[in-house]
Amino acid sequence: MEQNSFFLPHEGVKLVELAQFLGAELGNSAHADVIIRSVSPIARAREGDICYILSRRNRDELLSCEASAVICDKALAALVPPHIPVVISSNPHAAFAMAGGYLYPAALKPVTFSSGESEIAPSAIVDPTARLEKGVIVEPMAIIGPGAEIGEGTRIGAQSIIGPNVKIGRNGSIATGVSILCALIGNGVIIHNGVRIGQDGFGYAPGPRGMIKIVQIGRVIIQDNVEIGANTTIDRGAMDDTVIGEGTKIDNQVQVGHNVRIGRHCAIVSQVGLAGSTIVGDGVQIGGQVGLKGHITIGDGVQIAAKSGVMTDLAAGGRYGGIPARPLNEYLKDVAQLMAKSGARGKKGDKND
Repeated sequence: MEQNSFFLPHEGVKLVELAQFLGAELGNSAHADVIIRSVSPIARAREGDICYILSRRNRDELLSCEASAVICDKALAALVPPHIPVVISSNPHAAFAMAGGYLYPAALKPVTFSSGESEIAPSAIVDPTARLEKGVIVEPMAIIGPGAEIGEGTRIGAQSIIGPNVKIGRNGSIATGVSILCALIGNGVIIHNGVRIGQDGFGYAPGPRGMIKIVQIGRVIIQDNVEIGANTTIDRGAMDDTVIGEGTKIDNQVQVGHNVRIGRHCAIVSQVGLAGSTIVGDGVQIGGQVGLKGHITIGDGVQIAAKSGVMTDLAAGGRYGGIPARPLNEYLKDVAQLMAKSGARGKKGDKND
């Protein structure tokens, strides 16, 4: 891919310095002064790029690789051609991710629209009762409501709305077109474009004249170092709080209903829907387009396959899939049996034609 103007390559770092940052080691100290400027997949790596491999399946791609370095496990180092420097890591995937952040720090947070490092844009509206610590940047046409508090080093993106009495911690990044109401947000939180936080949840009681709205008077609490993808919605609690645990990463277009409690260091992929009062443990991984019924509990460390429908509690540490979700090995057996039956019917039909 031709280098674009959105993310320019790094001015260059010595391979030994990058390896030290990654907590890795050089395969050959003679390569210490090799200069690295960018990251790349193996297939199109060029001089100045660093890439990584995870298995022997990359053997053929390595033969034509022109990278200036490859990150890999010690067991795979022999696969790398002798002319390419090797960086040895016990976790090459994580090391490569860290290298990308080192070389492209600006890409770790949403794009900004203000070149200043401590300013409030003239077109922004900041209520006089709002409290902003030093180093807060408020971009054009953003609105900060009465009683809001924003910590040092946080950036509020263009046209975003921070509602009354909302509290946002330090070194956060709120992208463009975000609305945050009735929320307490921790330090180092990244919120991408178009996210909606703190609107009322979906709650109604059937009555003789139709649906009667149930008031939603809870909050949203987002702990430190959470990242929330574009156009995700997180409803405030009805009478309790909606909580997103420390370090959890939520993809684009996820719906989090009222009173949902998500644990720490979870990964939730795009288009997942969590119905109200669902409880998700720590370290849970949820694949794309999974739907979770309300008022159920997902145990710590659970993994849920994409497009699953979760109707009941899931025990900690398990892997689940299907509709309804069940242990993954059972689901895969069911799919294999259905495919076998379908194939048998097809063959029988061919004979009759």
